[in-house]
Amino acid sequence: MIVKKFQALTETEAVIKAQEELGSGAVVLNVKTLKQRGIFRLFKKDIVEITAALEEKDFVQNISQNKPRFQNNIGINSHSINIVADEKLDAGTKSEMLEVKLDSLHNSLRNQLEKETDFEKAINEVTYSKQEEKKVVREKENNNFKFLQLIYQKLIDNDVDEKFANMIISEIEGSLKKESNIDSLLAGVYQKIILKLGEPKPIVLGKKTKVAFFIGPTGVGKTTTIAKIASTFKLEHQTKVAFITADTYRIAAVEQLNTYASIIDCPVDVVYSADEIVDCLKLYESYDLILVDTAGRTHKNEEQMTEIIDLLQKAANTKDLYDIEVFLTLSITTKYKDLVKITEAYKDVQEYKIIFTKLDETCCLGNILNLKLLTNAPLSYTTSGQNVPTDIEVINEQSLAKQLLGGND
Repeated sequence: MIVKKFQALTETEAVIKAQEELGSGAVVLNVKTLKQRGIFRLFKKDIVEITAALEEKDFVQNISQNKPRFQNNIGINSHSINIVADEKLDAGTKSEMLEVKLDSLHNSLRNQLEKETDFEKAINEVTYSKQEEKKVVREKENNNFKFLQLIYQKLIDNDVDEKFANMIISEIEGSLKKESNIDSLLAGVYQKIILKLGEPKPIVLGKKTKVAFFIGPTGVGKTTTIAKIASTFKLEHQTKVAFITADTYRIAAVEQLNTYASIIDCPVDVVYSADEIVDCLKLYESYDLILVDTAGRTHKNEEQMTEIIDLLQKAANTKDLYDIEVFLTLSITTKYKDLVKITEAYKDVQEYKIIFTKLDETCCLGNILNLKLLTNAPLSYTTSGQNVPTDIEVINEQSLAKQLLGGND
């Protein structure tokens, strides 16, 4: 009697494999599920293993009657990926290799990225056809396909939009050699994500007084973010900081900012209309940094959005005197469809930078990459709690890329 084992994603597929090799008379003796282990378990589904048997005389008869058939193409719907059986290395060794590779890429790619800033503009100028948006990964007759498909799924699991995940995988697939090892695949995707995230743009002081406006929806944490930035500059750099608030709609908004200002000994002024902003800025023209808090505005209310735009335009008229920047503050927990609508509402605001808050409230950070590729606006800060000033940092594009690929920060 001939006894063999067969593995597949489902029991049905495993039985089909057994029948194709042993014949329709094959008998299933045992069925069990094999759990994936190591870091590769993030990418792979559990597989089913069956044990099938056939009398030797029946097997010989099948060989004489049927010629062997070979499939040269690996199809995306074949469901025949089996890394456990195909790879020479055991799962534990591969898991350790993958973790080491993700960690070591931080330092080596940092040096390489300094030499590749000329590509930043070209990378952001990406166009898509309808056909490219629909495909996940082109079918290829090499070992790249199964790994790229797993990486694609990991990006999707981290809330990266399908269009952008497909774009990254397609670009990597097209640039690799026909047969690439896991080193090349990981390094290629990791580096591609870092390049697309771009260099972070935090607040940098210059010769002119820096005026930073913070805009965004209600409840995303603009006031707390302002307090964290002010505390950092005041305590660590001894910067001369002043607050201005235009948020006279939210109950206790002015009191909240006053509380932060009194702790770090900074002045606060209130403007009640866009016409007052120019005179208010003039009061603090001798300061290094002026942080302007604005009222939270829903993107669905056109009248409220008009007030914000008017305030920013009035301030823009003083750009000869001040270095003005605008920071769109968003919560990472907001659904991507809503983030798209929010950015559309602020389309008349030119050259804003993006701050993401509440990173401590989610495990999926794909929206950071989504918004960067959607708006092409520079990323600035991320916040991850209510503690002032500790829970804020300049966005770490290398750490973010690693997390999007399933690694730990």
